Amino acid sequence: MSTFTTISSDKMARLIGTANAPVLIDVRTEEDFAADRRLIPGSVRLSHDNVTDWGGAFAGRRVVVSCFRGEKLAQGTAAWLRQLGVQAETLEGGFEGWKAAKLPLLDARKLPPRDARGRTVWVTRARPKVDRIACPWLIRRFVDRNAVFLYVAPSEVVGVGERFNAAPFDIENVFWSHRGELCTFDVMIEEFGIATAPLLRLATLVRGADTARPELAPEAPGLLAASLGLSRMYDDDLEQLEAGMLLYDAFYRWCRDATTETHNWPTNKVKA
Repeated sequence: MSTFTTISSDKMARLIGTANAPVLIDVRTEEDFAADRRLIPGSVRLSHDNVTDWGGAFAGRRVVVSCFRGEKLAQGTAAWLRQLGVQAETLEGGFEGWKAAKLPLLDARKLPPRDARGRTVWVTRARPKVDRIACPWLIRRFVDRNAVFLYVAPSEVVGVGERFNAAPFDIENVFWSHRGELCTFDVMIEEFGIATAPLLRLATLVRGADTARPELAPEAPGLLAASLGLSRMYDDDLEQLEAGMLLYDAFYRWCRDATTETHNWPTNKVKA
């Protein structure tokens, strides 16, 4: 049962993927991580040994700390973080508890290298429409909240990726791209191993909007229309991405929480 300083896996699972999710910090030892190189979605690995060095960067923020079983490493790290002005909790049962609950786990082996500040860096074509906004949303909400996205001329994506150590996506002949009938958003969900019913439902909308198959879902044309509208509203691709984050937050919450909800305008009854 959750307390003031702990949070259950079920409650944490409801927060992951949302804009107000806490920072999830994995402090498993290298030995424990080597035994299972998966991560709870959205988490970042840091060492408990130097929490006093990095902890201050999270002052004023909400953090959830997880170790192997949610015991001494997580609780000690969280206690130190609270000393540093962080609203820190521990995940009940830690990584093993999350795994036992059969909740999604991200395959960390698929993550691109991180930069000096611990961020993954991605590069794709400029002037995004659907996939090139949907994929960054997925990465920031479920993979790396601090990920950096570079939008460049189509002919320069691969070269920029090589020179700036960035992972290219949504162009031909790279790992993170369309495969058969799947769009890049589908591929990322599959490769990272984070498939859930809401994400798969959202993936169908993205695929329908991105590959000119509106028949896949009634909502796909609406997503396409909103995406094209945003692309006309913003000349700056990064500003468009920030606006698109809100758009996909809304579609994700609909996919997760509101697919059965309807809105019926009351019929006006005319008196005789």
